[in-house]
This record gives sequence, C-alpha cells and structure tokens, in this order.
Amino acid sequence: MSVEQLLQLPDETATADFGARLASVLPEQAVIFLEGDLGAGKTTLVRALLRALGHQGAVRSPTYTLVEPYEIADRSLYHLDLYRLGSPEELEDIGIRDLLAQPCVLLIEWPERGAGVLPEPDLRLILTAAGAGRALTVRAATPLGGKLLKDAGVFS
Repeated sequence: MSVEQLLQLPDETATADFGARLASVLPEQAVIFLEGDLGAGKTTLVRALLRALGHQGAVRSPTYTLVEPYEIADRSLYHLDLYRLGSPEELEDIGIRDLLAQPCVLLIEWPERGAGVLPEPDLRLILTAAGAGRALTVRAATPLGGKLLKDAGVFS
C-alpha cells in the first residue's frame, strides 16, 4: 500500500498545525520517517507533534545523542536522528530491537541511514523547501499510515 499527497506548509504555523493534526490521531505504536535536507523542518514538525501531545519541556534535535525519549500521558515516543550514524548496524548499539519490541511511536529523521535494519514505516513525511515555507509529501506505506492520514483529514 502506498498513498501519497502533497501539502503546502507556507510557514511554521502551518507546520505546527499539521503536527497537531497528526498528534491528535496518533496511536500508541507507529513508525514515522521524516525525510528532507538539513534545515527542511523535520525537528520543527516533531516539536509541534510533541507539544500537541502535551510535552512542556525542551525538544532537542537528537543529532548527537541519536535518540531522545519522551513519556507523555502514558505513551512512549522516541525521536531518532540517524544523520551521524556510521552504518545501519550501529542501530543495534542504540537498542533499536528493544524499541521495536515495545508499544511506542518512533519518529525517525534520516531513515535512509538505517536501511536494512529499520522496519517499513507507517508514514513517510518528506519535507522540501518551497519559497518561504515547505512542501510536505505525506506517504502512507501501511494500512495504519493510510488510516492516520485519513483521520488527520489529509485524505477524505
């Protein structure tokens, strides 16, 4: 299954609005890939999603730590940034098997660096620069991903 839609996010408010819409329908377990160049807005989107779920503290890019865990309202979410990963096998060192074995949401930036180790995502969110804003390609790769996008109002 692969269903795709292009959305225009003219500013940071639109990005935050999309993050909030996605947060409102997010189950306790999902895999979401965030793709795009440096500065494309991947962490901004994650920050908006976490804030919409009720996170009050800082939301740091896990560029150096690789994984930032969040416990919000009895839910586990993990924000991974694989940009500095030397090889996909290094995912074993950060405990990817343990994360995949539990009910949690994985928000993964630079997922291509984990190719062959990461599972197929439910959603792929691909951000690109578009003038002063961003273009967001949303792609459902599983039935769950399709349901999330439909429930978030991306598809009718």
